Formats: sequence, C-alpha cells, structure tokens
Amino acid sequence: MRLIRTFAVPATAALLTLGCASDETLKKVEQEVGDLKVEVFRLRQQAEEAAKKAESEQKAAAEARAQDRRFQADLQQDMRQVQDTVRVMNNRLGSVGRANAGSAAVPAAPTPAAPVSEDEKAFQAATLDYNKGSYGLAAEGFQLFLKNAPNSPRRPEALYFLGLSHYNQRAYDKGQAAFEQVLREHPGSAQFLPAKLKRAQCLLKQGLKPAATKAFKELVDGFQGTPEARTAQQELADLGL
Repeated sequence: MRLIRTFAVPATAALLTLGCASDETLKKVEQEVGDLKVEVFRLRQQAEEAAKKAESEQKAAAEARAQDRRFQADLQQDMRQVQDTVRVMNNRLGSVGRANAGSAAVPAAPTPAAPVSEDEKAFQAATLDYNKGSYGLAAEGFQLFLKNAPNSPRRPEALYFLGLSHYNQRAYDKGQAAFEQVLREHPGSAQFLPAKLKRAQCLLKQGLKPAATKAFKELVDGFQGTPEARTAQQELADLGL
C-alpha cells in the first residue's frame, strides 16, 4: 500500500505539470492565431486601399484623356469660328475690291463707292463686338439686325453668330433656338452644318444626352468626311459611345 502511494504522488505531479504545460502551449497558440488574424486583417486593408488608389488613378487618367480630347474638339470648333469670321471679312473685302476695280476701269469718270446701308453697319458692329469677345453686346446687335433686316442675305450668318454669342455666354437654350432657326429657314446655307453641330453641343450642355447623342449620330452618319462629322464622332467617343 505504501508502495502504491509512493508511485502515485510523482505520477500525479507529472500529470499536473503536463496539464499546465498544455494550457500554456494552448494559450501561446491562441495568441499566435490572434496575431495572425490581426496581420491578415491589416494586409487585407492595405490591399483594399491599394485597389482603391489604383482605381482612383485610373479614373483620373481617363478624365485627363477626356479633357484633352475635349480641348482638341473645342480648339477645332474655335478655329472654325475664326474661319467663319475671316470668310465674312474676306467677302466684304472682295466686294470692296470689285467695286474699286470697276471704278478703276473708267478713270475718266470714277463712280463713288456705294454707301454702306444702316443694316450692313449694324451687322458689322455686331460682328466686331463678337470678335472682341463682347458676346452680350454682339447678341443684342445681331438680334437688332435680324429684326430690322428680315430679308437680308446675311440673315443665316447673323442667326449663326447670334447662336454662338449665346453659346459663349452659356445660355445654351437660347443658342439652341438660334441654331435651330438656321436649320429650319436656311438649310442650303454655309452655316447649316456648323449650326447642326452647335445645336447638338447645346443639347449636351443642357444635360439632354439622348437628344444630343441622336444629333451627333445624324452628323456622323449623314455627313461623313466633314469637319462637323469628325467633331461629332469625337463627342460620341467622349460619351463612351
């Protein structure tokens, strides 16, 4: 009996020691697992932040490319506006040159230059205001000209530049109305296609995307090869179409 007690005490102590060791090992493992969970969570957060940053950079790059395309399209449109203005001035200079040539053909009896009409003066004054960037004054001048000279051959030009004056003041609804009047009343004029393009851009500026998209596609499909069709194609590309 005494022998059994002698062996029982060390065995019990060993079991207790083993149990304590197992508890410590378990706690250590649990702590390591907890540390791993924290590390995994931290790494996951870093991965999500990196993904968000990459997405933001991609969006910024895409917006920069879109702005560059928009700048190019606006630059082309501004160049066309300048060309329109130059063409108007050249026409006037040509008229003056032809009048002077006719006078030079008969030096013995020179004829005085025809006086400039009040309507023509009004048109020239409005054009000058537009070229100076005084779009509000230009709009008033073109409106006055259209009212006083309803049958003038310059009516399509006046309507078109009236629309541009409103457009440059961001009065896109008024610009749209002027451009639509060109399309309605002067479909055979040189201002028809430019007015058609600017009308579509007015629609887009007003947030009327479906109508603007339709108008751009009409230019692309119906007037291929023209500067207006190329600009319309770029507008559609900017819209992701």
